[in-house]
Amino acid sequence: MTAKTGRKPRPPMIIGWRERIALPELGLPLLTAKIDTGARTSALHATRIRIFEREGQEWVRFHIPHASGLKARDCEARLVDQRAIKNTSGTPQDRLVIETLLVLDGRKWRIDVSLTDRSGMVMPIILGRTAIRKRGILVDAGKSFMAGSPVAVAAP
Repeated sequence: MTAKTGRKPRPPMIIGWRERIALPELGLPLLTAKIDTGARTSALHATRIRIFEREGQEWVRFHIPHASGLKARDCEARLVDQRAIKNTSGTPQDRLVIETLLVLDGRKWRIDVSLTDRSGMVMPIILGRTAIRKRGILVDAGKSFMAGSPVAVAAP
């Protein structure tokens, strides 16, 4: 039991280097994600990325090409940041960052995701370390698909 809550702490969730996730607010019920603890920020494959204004706030409109057998789709999300993020070759790129709901093994929480063209990569999304930090998650780099499939969650 913890002194603060008086409850028994939840055992850590052990996940593999790739897992099935959902991003329901973007209409993506099932994606295979690479868990990349070497990357700080998560990155989602997107093309045709454009900023626009809605009710005085900056938003982003972007296209998600075919991913994990899903149909291609256009998405919109509020822009939360613009960051210089190092790409796979270590070169900084200016990227737009959105916040969205992540579902992993039935657990749900909000994460920051940068939008970038990952067409040369095998998986459409990487989950960086800030997405899993302080969530009681351990990564077993020698395993895949340790977590269950994400529970279908309707977009709000």
